[in-house]
Amino acid sequence: MKHIDFLFNKIIRFIEIFLVSIFGLLVLDVLWQVFSRYILKTSFSWTEELARFSLIWLSILGAAYLNAKREHLSMDFVYQKLSIKKQKKVSLIIEVLIFLFAAIVMVVGGFNLVYITLKLNQLSGTLQIPLGYIYAIMPFSGLLIMCFSVYHMSKIYTNKLVD
Repeated sequence: MKHIDFLFNKIIRFIEIFLVSIFGLLVLDVLWQVFSRYILKTSFSWTEELARFSLIWLSILGAAYLNAKREHLSMDFVYQKLSIKKQKKVSLIIEVLIFLFAAIVMVVGGFNLVYITLKLNQLSGTLQIPLGYIYAIMPFSGLLIMCFSVYHMSKIYTNKLVD
């Protein structure tokens, strides 16, 4: 189990670095957009599209990261009132539901979206990037969430997960 914990922590660290990089790119892009518009008195059309795509990747991959850290939004007032045994059962049910959502909506739906946009050769308006590459973050993050959910279920089952 220590090997899995090591791998889990390495994946989370890589995602952290990648998310910070995307955020840095987003900040630089928006700063350039503002600078060029107000100082240079010209506007580059690609900056808005790059910001939009960066935000898509940041939010969807960020959701997978938050799932890994178990810091996603939740209201746990009722959960905290339950006994430890019932909290364990509820936690397992929640992880199964997260797994199913990620599998059906993000992975299956995401792969379908990527496949269709690549097959139709849809390109972004300004950057001319195939939209399938932009949308590929959806099934990738879905797979990550599924892996994280299995990891959390194993921790819940062995009583090693602390909320």
